[in-house]
Amino acid sequence: MENQTPLSHYQIFNKVAETGNISLAAKELFISQPAISKSIKKLEEELNVLLFSRSSRGVRLTEEGKLLYEYTREAFQALNAGEAALRQFSRLGVGHVRIGVSTTLCKYLLLPFLKEFVAAHPHIRFTIQCQSSFQTMELLREGRVDIGLVGQAENMHGLNFIPTGQVEDVFVATGAYLENLTLREGRLPQVEELLYAGNLMLLDEKNITRLYIDNYLASHHIRTGQILEVGSMDLLIEFARTGLGIACAIKEFIREDIKNGRMFILPLSYPIPKRKVGICFAKNHDLPGAAQRFLNFIFESNK
Repeated sequence: MENQTPLSHYQIFNKVAETGNISLAAKELFISQPAISKSIKKLEEELNVLLFSRSSRGVRLTEEGKLLYEYTREAFQALNAGEAALRQFSRLGVGHVRIGVSTTLCKYLLLPFLKEFVAAHPHIRFTIQCQSSFQTMELLREGRVDIGLVGQAENMHGLNFIPTGQVEDVFVATGAYLENLTLREGRLPQVEELLYAGNLMLLDEKNITRLYIDNYLASHHIRTGQILEVGSMDLLIEFARTGLGIACAIKEFIREDIKNGRMFILPLSYPIPKRKVGICFAKNHDLPGAAQRFLNFIFESNK
């Protein structure tokens, strides 16, 4: 591989071409005139061309020198523009954050953080990709998102998980649905029997919440009857509000429904343990500055 000409030679050449004066170039570059002359001579030898014609009045670019100057001028202008952009990037907090999150966690947990953060950092751009927590974790491992907001899973290989809160899963239904179920069965079944007798509505099997609930039901030997699978928590809650059945929903997301008596929590013999949700990021990928800034904001907000 051929030796590369040091960038400093081109920098000195560009400054002499720009000023048309070795003495002035030396002053602006804070180096001696002999050092300037030596660098120019070295560059001419390496390129095997004469870049300046010298006289008692100073130096003038040769045709070869003019050609080279067209390129060095553009190159150093681009470098200066890049440095200016980086300084602005640092000063304004410019950046891009790619977040993976489920639709439910996005609406109820992420958006409140985003609203406050964006107000304080308007120059940071966000890309939000909504999918299940399992899919988000795969995107993190592949480096296609920077941060994930997910429910904690058993297998989080290659990922860092930092809890930011807990959620509680509950079974809920409207009073009207429970009354109709009582009329149909001739009596109000025990709570665990309701999950078998009623129309049970759960998230689909690709969802981390569904896996958690399935494990809970199996560990307590609770039988289920007809199951209606729903793709999102929002839709699941809406179905429950309309009286279509018994839904397993996150308690924190239906507080108002419980408070105003729109829906009722079914008191289980064995309450479903709370589970953790939090921020997740890949162990083998460095976080961009903007993503790290957003993480720090979330952690500070949770203190």
